[in-house]
Amino acid sequence: MNYREFIADKTRGCAVVAHRGIWRNAPENSLIAIQRAIDAGCDVVEIDIRRSADGGLFLLHDETLERMTGLGQPPEALSSQDLSVLRLRDRDGGEGNGSTLEKLPSLVEVFDLTRGRIFVHLDVKEREVIPDVIALAKDMRVAHQVDVWASLKTEKVLGWIRDTIMPHEILFLAKTRLNVPGAATQLSLLEDLSPSVCEIYFDRVEELAALKNLTRNTGMALWVNTLDSVACAGFTDERALADPDAVWGRLIDAGISVIQTDEAPALKSYLAARRT
Repeated sequence: MNYREFIADKTRGCAVVAHRGIWRNAPENSLIAIQRAIDAGCDVVEIDIRRSADGGLFLLHDETLERMTGLGQPPEALSSQDLSVLRLRDRDGGEGNGSTLEKLPSLVEVFDLTRGRIFVHLDVKEREVIPDVIALAKDMRVAHQVDVWASLKTEKVLGWIRDTIMPHEILFLAKTRLNVPGAATQLSLLEDLSPSVCEIYFDRVEELAALKNLTRNTGMALWVNTLDSVACAGFTDERALADPDAVWGRLIDAGISVIQTDEAPALKSYLAARRT
């Protein structure tokens, strides 16, 4: 099954997205963190992508390498060879986490590891890099199992998405906010594009009712992050660990069918218990 078919499958349960892999006992955005997401049976793994000085594609969230490697330079300033030998700090990095034997992985290595094993959410940190990411995914024959995203804010962005992303096999994930002054415009653009899946932001879970007709008519799935740093309306991983029904359960009951989390094993366990 390809990613688009998986998202559209009405018989599936809530999909679990492992944010930067399962990194509690491994460096974030590392091959071992991704492997652990595969081993845990997660549906999707999220990774962050930046470009090297010579056009290579590597996994890194921040603008510099400081937090994860101790090197205070942007990856765009280094060659692919220089990046490939950097050792990652454990977990989410910083001076409190020691260096590991894990190296900064390339996107080529990730596609080799994940091919046919897990879907991949590609958080490309600079929009102009997305065409190169798409080209690599197509060249490595994994385009059917990855996605890219963009915030759907203006007609200009909508045109760029249609020209740059939609002609390809890759799944597009729209990001839409119901909790901003321009929410009505974003909803109109979302209805115009009607993507397979939308990452949604809100201040009150009741706001999701505004999407009821759109999701029913188009089959569009709704994705929410419960990451502590970006969660909506207090629906955080921290709260979910204490009361999963009040966070993950309430989101699912409100129509959410994809959840990105830093606590993927706990969410997997909760979903298994909920099914029984």
